[in-house]
Amino acid sequence: MCKQIYTNLRYVSPLFSMNKAALTIADRIARAQPALSRTQHKMAEYVLAHQFRVATMTIDEFATAAGVSVATANRFARALDLPGYPQFRAELARGFEAALEPVEKLRTELAHSASAVQIFAATLEEDIRNAQRNLQTLDAAACEQAVDAILAADRVFIIGFGASGFLAGMLQRGLCMHLHSVESLAGPGGVSHAARQMSRMTSKDLVIAIGFPRYLADTVTLAGAAKQAGVPVLVLTDKPTSPLAPTASVVLYAVSTRQLIPNSETAALGLIEALSAAVAYRAKNSVAAAAGVTQSVMPWLIHGVGKR
Repeated sequence: MCKQIYTNLRYVSPLFSMNKAALTIADRIARAQPALSRTQHKMAEYVLAHQFRVATMTIDEFATAAGVSVATANRFARALDLPGYPQFRAELARGFEAALEPVEKLRTELAHSASAVQIFAATLEEDIRNAQRNLQTLDAAACEQAVDAILAADRVFIIGFGASGFLAGMLQRGLCMHLHSVESLAGPGGVSHAARQMSRMTSKDLVIAIGFPRYLADTVTLAGAAKQAGVPVLVLTDKPTSPLAPTASVVLYAVSTRQLIPNSETAALGLIEALSAAVAYRAKNSVAAAAGVTQSVMPWLIHGVGKR
């Protein structure tokens, strides 16, 4: 029964020379399984079924989840030819680094006591630091190219999913007053709807792709498809190593580090509002457009608040 659960693992031949550091945990389990005890087999089953979860666990948490002692958890790591649990967990986390980083940050922060107001202050200070860095690293040429590309496009399509879907909506709201056609593809139809729209895009259109940690593969795939189809792509992301950067005709960066969560939406939104303001400044008839919108929403506004 125990042996059957490993039939789906790749067999590692003794004749095949492989650096130990290159072995995955699944490889190590497959290689060690003939010598594993019944308890260790059960632990291996748990690890294979919950690799990401185990990669976030301390040794005490793993021992509790697997129903064993801390000493047994350490012996299991050594049975996989690793010095101990820390090395086991590090090997298990390989490939999950970007996804696990916020978890580790949160674990580190929770190890120190802090009041609610201290957390408020630290978070706002992070936003200030991000804004200062983004101001200092503004690329004048990229800013001009981004605004030119938006104003020259026949139609603008905005791609962003997950948290970036909300950012896409804010960008669409900021641009719609000044453009003939701007559409956020982060709607209820999801990725399939966005993919369907690709067929009607041309080189005269513009795709704006938004992606910050944690990056979503769907956004990268669609931005890459737009680039291959000859559609210009403006990317809003956090750094040159972002997987979205290679798809860009023009790219704008916003440092968006956050200690307790994966990403600072404040930094991303700051970039979006700056871009929207620059487009509004350069667009023709922007004053008339603003006046028209104000007149349209006037019946829904509350007037005279605060006046004596």
